[in-house]
Amino acid sequence: MFTKEELTRGLDSRIIGNKFFLFDSLDSTNACAKTLADAGIEEGAVVLTDFQTVGRGRNGRSWNSEAGQNLLFSVVLRPKFPKDQATFLTFFSAISIVRALEAELKERIECKWPNDLLLNGRKFCGILLENSFQQDKLAYSVVGIGLNVNQKEFGEDLRERATSLRFERKKDFDRKRLFQKILSEMDRLYESAQAGDFRSVMEDWNKHCTMFGKPVKVVKSHETLSGTAVGLSPEGGLVVETSKGKSIVYAGDVSILT
Repeated sequence: MFTKEELTRGLDSRIIGNKFFLFDSLDSTNACAKTLADAGIEEGAVVLTDFQTVGRGRNGRSWNSEAGQNLLFSVVLRPKFPKDQATFLTFFSAISIVRALEAELKERIECKWPNDLLLNGRKFCGILLENSFQQDKLAYSVVGIGLNVNQKEFGEDLRERATSLRFERKKDFDRKRLFQKILSEMDRLYESAQAGDFRSVMEDWNKHCTMFGKPVKVVKSHETLSGTAVGLSPEGGLVVETSKGKSIVYAGDVSILT
């Protein structure tokens, strides 16, 4: 595990990464970050671990990761805007990672709604946004990020769908360097995000999304929707053109059909 001194040395950031909580092993960085946020920790605090025993993705799924090979962290944010804007923090986080890594990889990264990043059609990064509200205002958001960096092996059930930077490029990457670049990019974009201005983020996200115009299947809690993904609604929902007309999806598991 890195030391705080290593992480702060050379970090170009105003807010994001102003405080680090580092663990060799942790049940969940999001759970820890939420506890800290409830206790009043300032925004920009980052929880980082080398291994998660109960790593989580969306809808309660587990996030499996080799110890000491990847980046598993959560960031506490406290932007002062209405609760209905909170969903855009997922797009903000995705584009922060995209901009940081594309500069490093010299390779295009795909965005998949709502919270995945893909390389060559396979997922290497997931984002889990968890919010706390006070009436109609956002009290805080915790952005959890799981990024497969140097992972070498994947379970049989994941080999066709998951990948890592090492797997794609056949070399190890400097995790600390990538981590600092991501935090610096998040910090650079956060000034606009704090003001509720996501225009640049959404424009960039749409350019990196390859699912529009393709047939998709969306599995929600009690129904399955099939159609063509045609874009995003103003609120960040996925617009699907079905045989019965357009439908907007705000939550669900999306598969791109081939």
